[in-house]
Amino acid sequence: MSLQGSVLQYITFSVFILSLVMQLFYWLRYYLKSSINISLPVEKKKPPVSVIICARNEASNLKEHLPAVLQQDYPDYEVIVVNDCSEDDSDMVLSELKLTYPHLKISTIKKDPLFHHNKKLAQIIGIKAAKNELLLFTDADCEPSSERWISLMTSHMRNEKSIVLGYGGYRPERGLLNSYIRYDTMFIAMQYLGMAMRGRPYMGVGRNLAYRKSLFLQGTGFSSHYHIASGDDDLFVNANANAVNTAVETGACSHTRSVPARSFSELFAQ
Repeated sequence: MSLQGSVLQYITFSVFILSLVMQLFYWLRYYLKSSINISLPVEKKKPPVSVIICARNEASNLKEHLPAVLQQDYPDYEVIVVNDCSEDDSDMVLSELKLTYPHLKISTIKKDPLFHHNKKLAQIIGIKAAKNELLLFTDADCEPSSERWISLMTSHMRNEKSIVLGYGGYRPERGLLNSYIRYDTMFIAMQYLGMAMRGRPYMGVGRNLAYRKSLFLQGTGFSSHYHIASGDDDLFVNANANAVNTAVETGACSHTRSVPARSFSELFAQ
């Protein structure tokens, strides 16, 4: 073997070893940290909570999943659904649910052909409509894993904590696509939850996220990235979270489960 070939082989082997060491470091220090259950004991005195859900043309999902949010084992909470320019039967579904659940509040954004907006406007309307300091966010196609979801997610809101990151997974179904979606979601969660548990929070997911209303109103809100269609969850957390004000909830009863994409084209569109 020539000298040039030996050097190239040595460089390749060195890069491989360096990459392996770096991966092991992140796995051992950050990713595996998220497997530790750090649920806190729920205090007897539970502060009031506002759950906010933004929905556009989600009539079927609201009918199927919203009751689980409205039936939480929690003494004082409201559920605000922002009906964002829906053209389906969302208004009818919400009106029917409100007859059974008086703590459901509905805010409606009417469609305007001259004005287009992203989800962040709906989020702002929901936040301003909330009467409580503690805000808990999820999506219309999400369902809490248990009746203790609100209790567990908000139990960390004590001392200096203003943000709580939770896990939002997807329903298990048959097929390779579903396995890939759940693996990808789990691996991303291992990263952002593990990093946050080590004092380096950088993102969260809107399927399961809590923060204080005052943090949003007294800060910059979405203003620094309002022009970007997404980012109401990850970019907001990135701009406001730190080692002191952020907590993580990993208990299985605090998870939410979403409806997964059932085709590659649907996944690509998401």
